[in-house]
Amino acid sequence: MTLKSKTRRTLLATAGAFLATSATGLFVPARAKGLAPTPTMRGGANNYRPGAPIVDRIGGGGFWMTGTVRRAGDGAPLAGQRIQIWAHTTEGHERDPQSHGATLTDANGIFRLEMPQIVPAFGQAHGHLAYEGEGFQTVFLRPVMSSAKDTSLNADFVLQPV
Repeated sequence: MTLKSKTRRTLLATAGAFLATSATGLFVPARAKGLAPTPTMRGGANNYRPGAPIVDRIGGGGFWMTGTVRRAGDGAPLAGQRIQIWAHTTEGHERDPQSHGATLTDANGIFRLEMPQIVPAFGQAHGHLAYEGEGFQTVFLRPVMSSAKDTSLNADFVLQPV
């Protein structure tokens, strides 16, 4: 076998493999679609009180509401974002002013606020959270707890710039 025929076979095999993979879409480079924004949840805005004060803790504590806040698209963490939290707890109803408080995200976009134990309202133990601020669309969340005995609830926000 000559060097010329080996090269021709290699060229034909490579071209055939290229055509086969490009026809199936396997050759197309992966593209990130980006991180989609979090939609507002139905019932999330119930009993919302604009401008609730930033607090270290709501009531006596014992339950932790946690989460992250990131920018839609690139997923960058958003520091200094105001998140309002409220719920029906062992110390008050979700409509009561003392059941509302707000916190700010840290440098990594993480928030954490201690509050009284959430108890079921309308048959479900759930919390309410709202993104409050400028530069992004408002988002209301109403995550439901797996069990009324849980001592924490996590909710993540992905915010859409305006």
